[in-house]
Amino acid sequence: MMAAPMAQDTYWGSFEEISKYNVSLNYAEKMWLAWYTYMQNDILATGIMSFVMHEVVYFGRSLPWIIVDMIPWFRRYKIQQDKIPTAYEQWYCAALVLFSHFTVELPQIWLFHPLCQFFGLSTSVPFPSLYTMAWQIAVFFVLEDTWHYWVHRAMHWGPLYKNIHKIHHHYSAPFGLAAEYASPIEVLVLGLGTVGCPIAFCAVYGNLHILTMYAWIVLRLFQAIDAHSGYEFPWSLHHFLPFWAGAEHHDVHHEKFIGNYSSSFRWWDYVLDTEAGEEASKRRRERKLAAAKAKKVQ
Repeated sequence: MMAAPMAQDTYWGSFEEISKYNVSLNYAEKMWLAWYTYMQNDILATGIMSFVMHEVVYFGRSLPWIIVDMIPWFRRYKIQQDKIPTAYEQWYCAALVLFSHFTVELPQIWLFHPLCQFFGLSTSVPFPSLYTMAWQIAVFFVLEDTWHYWVHRAMHWGPLYKNIHKIHHHYSAPFGLAAEYASPIEVLVLGLGTVGCPIAFCAVYGNLHILTMYAWIVLRLFQAIDAHSGYEFPWSLHHFLPFWAGAEHHDVHHEKFIGNYSSSFRWWDYVLDTEAGEEASKRRRERKLAAAKAKKVQ
């Protein structure tokens, strides 16, 4: 049975106190419990942890792509090889993304813990099993991809595109940092899918830990940044998982300004015939020719 922890003057003091009486917890679980114990304010503890995690992951994952853009050897893998982001574009994009994070995302993150409590997300220890986390995250990927497809497609409707989504299409050749370069309204609406799908899942299923939510958001950030990287490698994931979208799928969307609306997977675009690019155009021409021949035969 877990002993009630006592807050200490320092974080590591709380960690040592917890370690004495909760030997059944692993090291990560002790660190987690020590953080909430030391802070003595769950809203503040979750808010700080969530915001710091988002910033570290977003800019930490974008950094390798900034370095790749600076190394000429990688140009052979650049999808739009004549469009390399300048240092000014990288800095300008980073500044606007940071502004959006502090003005749009930070207030939402601050309300995250009360939202978790209201819908029954667990913030306690022990953590869920890796199996539980894995299948729940897989469900979130499918749910969010559906939300993203329909909202993103709607964003390309005239007035919504002109007043909201056009900002994201400022760069016809995207790069990693540009994943969240968007209107505050778009950040809010598309972010609702990232956070809202797990919340809805918890409301129905009733078993979700905030750690699983964090792992999901980290993976979703990786996916979004990599999809905007502008690079197609022989080892890119979609070569091994054909239904995975990846950079090649999304880069065409930025280049053509239409089609390829999905975030993580390709199936919605395939089923609803909204794929963009040369191969998709070729398939449409072949279908039209086949349909015309069938009419003649009749």
